[in-house]
Amino acid sequence: MMRYLGEELIVPSRKTSIIDRRFVLGDEPLVLEDCAPETAGTHGPKVAILLCTYNGQKYLSEQLDSCAAQDYSNWCVWASDDGSNDETLKILSKYQAEWGPDRLSIQAGPGKGFAANFLSLTTNAGIDADMFAYSDQDDVWERDKLSRAVAWLSKVPSDVPGLYCSRTLFVDEENRRLGLSKFYKRAPSFANALTQNLAGGNTMVFNKTASALLRRTPQKEALVPHDWWAYILISGCGGQLFYDEHPSLRYRQHRDNALGARISPLEHLARIKRLWSGEARRWCDIHLDALDGFSSDLTQENRQVLNAFIEARRSSWWSRPLMLRHAGVYRQTLIGNIGLYVAAALGKI
Repeated sequence: MMRYLGEELIVPSRKTSIIDRRFVLGDEPLVLEDCAPETAGTHGPKVAILLCTYNGQKYLSEQLDSCAAQDYSNWCVWASDDGSNDETLKILSKYQAEWGPDRLSIQAGPGKGFAANFLSLTTNAGIDADMFAYSDQDDVWERDKLSRAVAWLSKVPSDVPGLYCSRTLFVDEENRRLGLSKFYKRAPSFANALTQNLAGGNTMVFNKTASALLRRTPQKEALVPHDWWAYILISGCGGQLFYDEHPSLRYRQHRDNALGARISPLEHLARIKRLWSGEARRWCDIHLDALDGFSSDLTQENRQVLNAFIEARRSSWWSRPLMLRHAGVYRQTLIGNIGLYVAAALGKI
């Protein structure tokens, strides 16, 4: 149900490979076909799965079962329910009775929507773990989702924020394959994060140092969406980021998605409408306001990028696209960059 409109469909062909290209920010790419065996059992880093629910009775059991089927077993689920009036809480209670309260904790969400609910879990100082994984209520995780993320994050120095994310496999309501999300060829970076989210939050896993940063997020207004903010903050503060071409989950497309993948012309049009309505500029304003509290945490290079971006937004319409280009701000595709420059000239960014 909780979705950020940040991916688009690619129908696979015979030439499509899902494991031959990967990008990382801050270090050399790692080969993850064979995950480190020492992280595959109960003695590896503890992963807290941050699960947000709201009227999710239809698919929740399948998602929880996919957590239980992981080939990495040192995890626990923290579920925050945002006021469900269906069978969601009964399902959670059933699994808690089977797994035990140490394996599954249930709490009440803030009741302000999915972004605020995820933020409530992200900033919860009572959740003690080594790594943290966002989870939607209606996906199906691949068996190696956590083991791949843990294998890479374990290579990140403990004092450096680390964020793992990946592509997804789109499926329909019956878990039938629709296609792969687009693989972005440009590396993740703060300059990209300012105007675009690279991957869905349902694929994101981050380390304890990244969690400490995110827990300082101001809660005066819910950041929309929570995963975009994670990409902005962790990349801006010198974190290491890894975008895995191997899809980590089955991303279910159904009519109750809060935000969905761009897999139809109508959804493309809806995205364009949001841009021209000024919603993208509002999101940008919220993120820039939140970044004020992290100015000393940003790297010197990223502070320069941020200042140039802010100056470009304040400049005259005809100079904004050129100033954005000079600042190094970019989106992942040529069409995306053209749209960015046009939107900037019209004051929509």
